[in-house]
Amino acid sequence: MLFRKRITYQQLSDEDLVLNYRNEKSGEIIGEIYKRYGHLVMGTCMKYLKNRADAEDMTMTIFEKLPHKLVNHSIERFKSWLYMVTKNECLMLLRKKGHASAEITKELEANDELHVVQAKEIQYEILEEAIKELKEEQRKCIELFYIESKSYQEITSLLKLDIKKVKSAIQNGKRNLKLTLEKRNEFKSAI
Repeated sequence: MLFRKRITYQQLSDEDLVLNYRNEKSGEIIGEIYKRYGHLVMGTCMKYLKNRADAEDMTMTIFEKLPHKLVNHSIERFKSWLYMVTKNECLMLLRKKGHASAEITKELEANDELHVVQAKEIQYEILEEAIKELKEEQRKCIELFYIESKSYQEITSLLKLDIKKVKSAIQNGKRNLKLTLEKRNEFKSAI
């Protein structure tokens, strides 16, 4: 029976694992979360603490506190939530050790900005690929309207299309982009 449960836990999404933990309070579920995210927690701890021994200790501390936090917090996106918990625990340790909070804040802001920029770049690449898959008329209208900031009138002149046709192509192009991106599960609200 134990083997079957482990397989079941491996197949569950993060959010389902959290729901199951709230019902069962099983250490096996915490073990599954550790298998999935232990290395990410450790990496985040290393990023902030810059010391392997402290990072290992903090990783264990986080997973010791995790059962209590899973029961007492509302969690929508587990991976993001776990990252924030890890970041906050590391910051609290750094404050206890007396590191200058201004230095910590500047470094964290720089790191967070870099992650945001990288995530946006990836989203733009995904969006560009999806635009290429549109029908030619929709692709041209979308590119002219959103990328080159052309007005409806300018697009009608450039493409020799009726204004209703341009508006329709943009509207249908947006809808098709949204469907394509949702199908790929890349990001939900690109447009």
